[in-house]
Amino acid sequence: MLWEALGATLLGFVIAGLAVRRLPERLPNRPLAFATGPAAALLGGLVSRVVMGSGHTTAILAVAALVSVAILSLLLGGEGGRHPIRPKMAAPPRP
Repeated sequence: MLWEALGATLLGFVIAGLAVRRLPERLPNRPLAFATGPAAALLGGLVSRVVMGSGHTTAILAVAALVSVAILSLLLGGEGGRHPIRPKMAAPPRP
C-alpha cells in the first residue's frame, strides 16, 4: 500500500508538471497545480484501493492518474484566464 501511495503521488507530480509546462497561460497559479495534482492522485489511488482491494496496482495507478487529470482540468482557465460573463436571458412576459 505504501508503494502504491508513493507511486500515485509521484504520478500526480508528473502530471501536474506536464500540465504546467504545456499550458502555462491556462494554469497561471503553479503552486496550486503542483499541490492539486499529487493530492488528487493520492485521493484517487486510495479510493480505488478501497474499492478494488490489493493486487491491482496497475489499475489503481491508472485511476489515480485519471483523477489527477480530471481535477487539474478544473483549474484550467479560458484563453485570457477568465470566462466572459454572459447576460442573463429575460423571462418571457406573462399574458
